[in-house]
Amino acid sequence: MTVDPTPRRPRAMRRDAIENREKILRTAAELMARRGSNVPLTEIAEAAGVGVGTFYRGFPDRTALIAELQRRGYGLLLVTLAAIRTDGLRGADAIETYLQECLSLADQLVAMPFRGAEPLTDPAAVDARRRVTKAIEDFLTEGREDGDVQADVSAQDVIVCGTLVGTRLPSLSDWQAAARRHLDLFMRGVRMPPR
Repeated sequence: MTVDPTPRRPRAMRRDAIENREKILRTAAELMARRGSNVPLTEIAEAAGVGVGTFYRGFPDRTALIAELQRRGYGLLLVTLAAIRTDGLRGADAIETYLQECLSLADQLVAMPFRGAEPLTDPAAVDARRRVTKAIEDFLTEGREDGDVQADVSAQDVIVCGTLVGTRLPSLSDWQAAARRHLDLFMRGVRMPPR
């Protein structure tokens, strides 16, 4: 038996496969945000409008789905942070915009470590976490240099606040209003008082 020594590149995903994958991930995140992480996988497939076989080809089990939701969450946060940088925001304004985006992305960030998921340990996920933290630290450093951010605010404070405002509390009748109020109160502690 001969073995072909040339490594084969993985085939690129077809466009419909990419679209189905994104539909599954978006739908899974939205359902999990409302009902918890134990939503039956068959229900996710049905709500996403894909067959169960299509679902299981991409995500053989719940662990694989949650891991991919976490990777996707990091991607969404990194895109958000890059857009804030591109818009030229700095310091407290950048942090406030980031937190508002965390609130608007709340249903898509259900599988993040501060929301209870086990942190992924693969190099790409570790690097993504590091990049999110570094971008926030950079905004805080700029804010301290500009005199609009308190000295004791850390990137972890911002990440925890982003998690809290993005965690749906079903017992509140207007969860979004409560989250916005929490965000406003947090930002009062971030910003330097006017001179």
